[in-house]
Amino acid sequence: QLQLVESGGGLVQPGGSLRLSCVISGFTLRYVNIGWFRQAPGKEREGVSCMSTGDRSTYYADSVKGRFTISRDNANTVYLQMNSLKPEDTAVYYCAAHSVVTTMSEKYCKNDYKYWGQGIQVTVSS
Repeated sequence: QLQLVESGGGLVQPGGSLRLSCVISGFTLRYVNIGWFRQAPGKEREGVSCMSTGDRSTYYADSVKGRFTISRDNANTVYLQMNSLKPEDTAVYYCAAHSVVTTMSEKYCKNDYKYWGQGIQVTVSS
């Protein structure tokens, strides 16, 4: 059974860091696109960062470029390292996987991914 489980969220002060983890079970992370998305209250879910497991290319939204880093281990865990967090980063963060592989770009970091985690809250506040 395919399952994505996020962890690592919580409350952090502005300027702080968090690392989100997503353990994916039920299939192997080979030749798929994986990504992190977020949804803030009253806003649509948006792509934050995505990666192709084919060529390891990545995409970052302009709002997080230089602060967030997507990575994966050699097994089935995907990470999102978030540094220099801002209050506007507050949202529910979702891990997702798609059963296609492409060279990553904004076009392929959209809400049409096939598999989703349950989401985890990240709150940036003093």
